[in-house]
Amino acid sequence: MSTEKEYKPVTVDKLIPNTFDLGNLATFDPNPLDNSKLNNDNEREEYLTSVTRDNVQLLINQILSLPVKTTTDSQVTSTGQNSTMTLIQLPEPTTLLPREKSVPKAKAPTKWEQFAARKGIKAKAKDGKLIYDEASGEWVPKWGYKGKNKELDSQWLVEVEDKVKNTDKELIDPRTLKRAERKKLVKKNELQHKRNLKNQST
Repeated sequence: MSTEKEYKPVTVDKLIPNTFDLGNLATFDPNPLDNSKLNNDNEREEYLTSVTRDNVQLLINQILSLPVKTTTDSQVTSTGQNSTMTLIQLPEPTTLLPREKSVPKAKAPTKWEQFAARKGIKAKAKDGKLIYDEASGEWVPKWGYKGKNKELDSQWLVEVEDKVKNTDKELIDPRTLKRAERKKLVKKNELQHKRNLKNQST
């Protein structure tokens, strides 16, 4: 009695050829199933297993016909021997799969975006958040913590413009004035943000 396992052939014949989407590792069998075997409780499982096996074999045959790439980097296995990895390059998928989630809805334009569209104003290109400070020789933030816009706050001597000197008005410390302007601008931005949120919700 032979102890060798009986292997099925790697070639599979189909009345109608399968179609393949190797990018998704999928095959589609257009051949109708045998209803007599499907309705038989004793044959159903074995029949479906056989059909599945044939389709997987066809898929593997197609995959093995693709270009093969061997990595130059070798990896050490658990036995301590080096082994190179062989990879198969899959093509781009051809079957469009449904999305898990719905397509995001477009956000309603803000008040500024609506105004800019009417006036033909284009957005300025973003040039980064850092600016070079020649005094310190380092790149510093344009705004925020230790920002370039706050460099006046740390100076012990501030020049007052001539047009301010020659007036009878009370001199105002430019450092205090700059801080007040920033706080006023922050409050204005927060108020505008609330208005935009309110407009989007209506």
